[in-house]
Amino acid sequence: MTDAAPITVTVVTSQFEAELIVGLLRENGLDAFASADDAGGQEPQLQLQGVRVLVARTDESAARQILADAESGQLES
Repeated sequence: MTDAAPITVTVVTSQFEAELIVGLLRENGLDAFASADDAGGQEPQLQLQGVRVLVARTDESAARQILADAESGQLES
């Protein structure tokens, strides 16, 4: 695995939830995306395996802090 390979910072149960998290991370200046093995959205029931939210390896620490702050309600508006 190279340093450029994206890293999973969280796994959630739906594409909708993943896109909300991606939006939060992007709002905070990080490049993030969601990935699911759901046949390109044609088989959404496969999302039960989880939808991964990925960021650049260099952004992992910042992403995890943003997610922790959001979960604890400490994120500034």
